[in-house]
Amino acid sequence: MSPSPSPNASSQLRAEALQAPAAAARLLAADGCAYAALGAALQGEPPQAVVTVARGSSDHAAHYLAYLVMSRLGQLVTSLPMSLVTLHDAPLRCRGLLSLAFSQSGQSPDLVAPTEFFGRGGARTVALVNDTTSPLARAAQWVLPLHAGAETSVAATKSFVCQLVAGARLVAAWQGDAPLHAALQALPEALAAAGRADWSAALPVLAQAERLYVVSRGTGLPVALEAALKLKETCGIQAEAYSGAELRHGPLALVGDGYPVLVIAPRGPAQAGLLSLADDLRQRGAQVLLAAPAGVPGARLPLHPGPDPALDPITAVQSFYLLVDALAQARGLDPDAPRNLSKVTRTH
Repeated sequence: MSPSPSPNASSQLRAEALQAPAAAARLLAADGCAYAALGAALQGEPPQAVVTVARGSSDHAAHYLAYLVMSRLGQLVTSLPMSLVTLHDAPLRCRGLLSLAFSQSGQSPDLVAPTEFFGRGGARTVALVNDTTSPLARAAQWVLPLHAGAETSVAATKSFVCQLVAGARLVAAWQGDAPLHAALQALPEALAAAGRADWSAALPVLAQAERLYVVSRGTGLPVALEAALKLKETCGIQAEAYSGAELRHGPLALVGDGYPVLVIAPRGPAQAGLLSLADDLRQRGAQVLLAAPAGVPGARLPLHPGPDPALDPITAVQSFYLLVDALAQARGLDPDAPRNLSKVTRTH
């Protein structure tokens, strides 16, 4: 596969996205004792409830971990509305709770405050964070460093990939899943291959697009959410992410001739339904960009498989990041300087 094109190979977004395989390798080589100890603690005393604490791209990574936890361990996971703590002083029960906070910078007060609140109440608190000196890291009982290195582009890339990897690694430790752990060790090589996948077929479809649906399901949905956010941030496209099932509950009414839809269909039980949906969308006149493994009929964007189907979303987002960089520049935008945004966001 040829490298994905980029009008300006010097963009920081592109450079940092291409650092993701090495960053993932660093993460997987470090902190083995911490993952093993936390996994053993969760096995020995399973939590009564699990919440994730995150915003933006980090919240999408939290959704990925949540899906793995629910599907593999049978433990329901809730995404915390942080205002319950920061604005409403809700009397949340903390005993038996596991709180998992995700952040690149670890600076936002509305991530720190719930982590501190849960810790004071007797919950177990974990921070998956890139800056291990941050307020969030100091607030958590357990810290799982992302090892992504400095990330200066406003749009997160390698730190998001590392959040996905850290989430999958935590699930493997919690479940005691040796095959998933072994598959993770082979992931950096798969990420490097995914970074060479050619998604340039999407450029002529999206170069002038003003709106777009990004569709997936299961473990692929967090990547659809992330892709839609990046298309908004860097390309100025009103992109909305939906589950393939949810699309039929109303949003499908907007799809007509020429409407662009990016369908991300990794391996797994959701793939057949997504392929059927892609056929339906084509019949309605949509311009369907199907990202799927080689050999899947109708696939226009090659999805390089991960070492395990559960890891396919991670390789998918790696390929997407190189596309979104090229697309932003094709639209005359600077992918490193999204309008109205800054690298560190502090909300309350």
